[in-house]
Amino acid sequence: MLRYILVNVVGTLLRAFPMPCRTGLVKIGNPDENSPVFLTGNYCVTVERVRRVLEREGIDCYLLVANSRDINVWCSAAGGHFTNHDVVSALKTSEIEKLVRHRNVILPQLAAVGIEARKVREKTGWNVIWGPVYARDIPEFLRNGYKKTPKMRRVEFPLTQRVEMATMWAFPFSLIAAFMAFFLWRSALIPLFLLSWLLPYAIFVSFPLYSRFLDSKKRGPGVSRYTVIFDFGKIPLIFKAAFILLLVAYGALTGGLNLEFVLRWGFASLLIILMISIDLMGSTPVYKSGLHEERLLRVALDGERCTGCGVCVDVCPRACYEVDGENHTVMMPRADKCVQCGACIVQCPFEALRFEAPDGRAIPPEIVRRFKLNLMGKRLVRVDEGRV
Repeated sequence: MLRYILVNVVGTLLRAFPMPCRTGLVKIGNPDENSPVFLTGNYCVTVERVRRVLEREGIDCYLLVANSRDINVWCSAAGGHFTNHDVVSALKTSEIEKLVRHRNVILPQLAAVGIEARKVREKTGWNVIWGPVYARDIPEFLRNGYKKTPKMRRVEFPLTQRVEMATMWAFPFSLIAAFMAFFLWRSALIPLFLLSWLLPYAIFVSFPLYSRFLDSKKRGPGVSRYTVIFDFGKIPLIFKAAFILLLVAYGALTGGLNLEFVLRWGFASLLIILMISIDLMGSTPVYKSGLHEERLLRVALDGERCTGCGVCVDVCPRACYEVDGENHTVMMPRADKCVQCGACIVQCPFEALRFEAPDGRAIPPEIVRRFKLNLMGKRLVRVDEGRV
């Protein structure tokens, strides 16, 4: 329990940095030859949270920890750091086939953006089952016979995650602010430190109040990706105005209201708000990053190829798809929710899906599978048979 708490605290404070965990086979409880086999990446926070759920629920199973380069599953798979080769390697080197009779391995659904179930099956004979998005749903997923409810497939941004993201931003910025204040404005060191924690929490905790105004697909004359990075509607202005009002009220009540007071604190708060609001949408799981040009793409369906198999429904983290059983095809009634992760394109066995740019240019499935996104959102990271 102490380790679990420590890993989560440190992992939250340093969320922006890789956190390694030992790879290999972990036995949970007393598994036998019929026990389920789970596989995840070697991001320490993820492994501890999955273990915690499995142990708390008394689930006897095997947990394979594969090399995701110490990064969380979604980011590592999308960026080409968690690949088919890593899953194949984990299955073969662990010799898990000697411990169980079945050949089913449960992977996190969010790994579907980069790991091809078909390739894993071809190279190992193991069938990939996409588990729920969140570890908390694993017990119900097992009780349902490895079937997910719509809620299990969908990413959310609840209060707990928003608090984690606020903490991730607040911790480094508060240290930077305190360090600079120590040399330049020592009397404001403690207030600036506290402000660096207050503003991130205000922005992320209140996210549901303004999220409907966010638009990562802004485009048009004079609109660049850098404009989107720094602009998420009128929210910065609202927070800034609210802070200035509080500042003026405080200065008036304490008798310290003057031009220097307002300018200093106004400038300091503006810097903090701008730093926190950089790519706010990319800090959430429900919007595409403003850094990524792919935010302007749409997923196109080839009706002649689609058979309505439902793989896209199973891997889509935003519940964009529904199966039309009568016509043996799929529909996208919630296409506006798409975050262009590409999981549906990567996993479609009939190559019925592809990206299309606003100018009509098509990005075929083989490109999405072979080239992954770098930090700037460019599809440049090449993945070839175990090499990145």
